[in-house]
Amino acid sequence: MISRDITIKNSVGLHARPATFFIQKANSYTSSIWIQKDDRRISAKSLLGVLSMGITGGMTITLVADGPDEAEALNGLEELVNTTLANQQ
Repeated sequence: MISRDITIKNSVGLHARPATFFIQKANSYTSSIWIQKDDRRISAKSLLGVLSMGITGGMTITLVADGPDEAEALNGLEELVNTTLANQQ
């Protein structure tokens, strides 16, 4: 199990469209992946869970992955947040 803090760079955070891209990417990995913020932890593979977190631009979240491709999963999701999603409005 590994974890990594990432900061959401786009101005709107992970709502609707950006959240959909995020969970699609998370679902492409075998590992279990969670998003953790304060005392809440939800599956990064659940659209309802991601939307319920209310993740806004500038917020720092912790990604946690456990499984055979955990490092690849965190690298891929961090790259998605820093590139593709950083330009979403």
